[in-house]
Amino acid sequence: MCEGTPSEIGLMTGTLPLLNEDMLMQRWFDRAFRFDMPVPLFPNLFERIAGTPSRVAELAQAVPPALRTRRDGAHWSIHEHVGHLLDLEPLWLGRVDDILSGQPRLRDADLTNRKTHEANHNDQPLDHLLQQFRTARMQLAQRVEHLDAATLARAATHPRLEQPMRVVDLMFFVAEHDDHHLAFIRRLWRSFASG
Repeated sequence: MCEGTPSEIGLMTGTLPLLNEDMLMQRWFDRAFRFDMPVPLFPNLFERIAGTPSRVAELAQAVPPALRTRRDGAHWSIHEHVGHLLDLEPLWLGRVDDILSGQPRLRDADLTNRKTHEANHNDQPLDHLLQQFRTARMQLAQRVEHLDAATLARAATHPRLEQPMRVVDLMFFVAEHDDHHLAFIRRLWRSFASG
């Protein structure tokens, strides 16, 4: 038998997501970033980015299948959040290559998220999306895992934020973006479970 509060028990058993449904979530494009992550913290960031596929799978698979493709108004479904993470993997890998090849500016992102809106991720089996995401993320992880400190400190200008972004900062940005969508998935699940 599980001991603990109902929320703690729910987290352990996968029956109730933890997140206050009244808690506000900041829009991604409203986030401000200071890229001052010490390079020696890269191993910690690496664990976050390499571990995201497992965290996404654990959370998304715990949601009842009937709720995984359900939207909350104009907000993406859980499938679409997972698909969006997959859709951005080529951007992250390309930006690593931009920095390592000495480009002065990082490639632009599609700020309209057109790829996600047109991908019909709700028509894909969740396991397929999760496997594709895991494969793509492992490419990124393998690309940065063995970079030395000097290489991790190389930078190019981020086009939207107009500030230098080092490889270590890019990995922080990716990890924060991952967590933003994980939090949204948990919030959706909480909203559907309570409503």
